Amino acid sequence: MSAKRRIEWAVYALFVVAIMIAPLIMEPFWLNRVAKYLVYGMLGVAVALSWGYAGILNLGQGLFFGAGAYMLAMSLKLASPTSLQQGSDRPVPDFMLWNAEPGAPTELCCINKASFLWLPFQNQWFGTAIGLILPVATAAVLDTILFRKRISGVFVSIITLALVLLVRLVVIDAQPVTNGFNGLTDLGWFKVLGLEFDPYIVPTYYLVAVSLSLVLVGARLLVDTRAGIILQAVRDDQNRARYLGFDVPAYQTFFFCVSAAIAGFAGMLYVVVSEFASPTFMDLTFSITMVVWAAVGGRSSILGACIGAILINTISATVSETEGFAEAWKAIIGLIFVLVVLYLPRGLGGLAHDLVDRIVTRKPASRELRVSDPSSQLAE
Repeated sequence: MSAKRRIEWAVYALFVVAIMIAPLIMEPFWLNRVAKYLVYGMLGVAVALSWGYAGILNLGQGLFFGAGAYMLAMSLKLASPTSLQQGSDRPVPDFMLWNAEPGAPTELCCINKASFLWLPFQNQWFGTAIGLILPVATAAVLDTILFRKRISGVFVSIITLALVLLVRLVVIDAQPVTNGFNGLTDLGWFKVLGLEFDPYIVPTYYLVAVSLSLVLVGARLLVDTRAGIILQAVRDDQNRARYLGFDVPAYQTFFFCVSAAIAGFAGMLYVVVSEFASPTFMDLTFSITMVVWAAVGGRSSILGACIGAILINTISATVSETEGFAEAWKAIIGLIFVLVVLYLPRGLGGLAHDLVDRIVTRKPASRELRVSDPSSQLAE
C-alpha cells in the first residue's frame, strides 16, 4: 500500500473514531442533532458517487431519500399509539379517519379507495425492505431509459429534476393516503430484537454512526475496484470507453443505483431519528442543497462530500440560531458556497488531497537530496 493510500485510510479511521466517541461528550439533545447531520453526510456520499465518480448530476436525489423515508414511516405510523386507538382491531392512521367519508368503515382495507396499499406495511420489516427496493428499482428503470438512449449531461439533470417535482405533487395531492402537506407524524419507534430506538438514546446514535461508517468504507472500496476505475474513465470520456468495449450504460446504471440505495437508506435513518416524513424531502431546494454539500466538501472525494454535508448543516444550524443572523444565515451559506467554488473548485477534499500529495512527494525528494549531497560524499 502506498504512503498516500495509508494516509487516506488513516483519515477515514480518524473520522470514524471521532463520530464514535461523540456520545461521551454530548447530551441527548445534541446527540440527536448530530445523528441527523450524519444522515446528511450519508447523502453527501450518495451525491459524490453519482456526480463525482459517475459524472451524473442528479438534481432529484431527494426522490430516493423521500421514498426510503416514506416507506419506513408508513410502517412506524401503523405502530404508533395514535393508529391503535381508532376503534378498530387493527391499526388505522389517524389522518385517514379525519379524511374519511361519513359512514366509512374504520378498517385499513377500505377506509378509502387506496388505503389497502398500507396493509403490507403492518410488518415493519416490509417497510424497511421496500424502503431500499423502491429507490433502487426507480433508479434502475430511469437509468435504463436514459443511458441506453445515451442521454447525458444537463438533460439528465433536467429529467431527474422534473421527476422529483412530479412525485412531490402526487404525494401532496394524495391527501387521504399520504396526509398531503402534513406528511407522516406521530410515528412509533423502530424496533430490532425487542430494542426500541428512541431518537434520543445512545443506541440510536450508534445505529446511524455505524451505518455511516459502513457506507463510507464500502463506497471507498467500491470506487477502488476495477468497476470504479472504469466508471471514472467513462466519466472522463464516454466515447473512448465505448470504443474500448465497455458497456457504459451498465456501469452508469449500477453506480447510480448504489447512490439511490444509499439515499433511500439515509431517508429511513432520518425517519428513525426525527420521527416524521414530509414531502419537503422531495423539494427542489433540498436536492440542490445536497449538491452544494458535495461541492463544498469535494464531489470527487467520498469522505470530503460527507464532511461537507456535516459541516454545512452544522454551520447552518449555528448561524440560524444566533441572534442577529437569523434572517441572513442563508446568505452566509450562499457566500461560503461561492467562495469555495471560486477558490477551491475541488472543494475541501481536493485541498486535502493536494496537501497529502505534497507530503508524500516531499519525503522521497528529501531522501534523494541526502543521498546525492556532494558534501556527504567528500566527507567519506
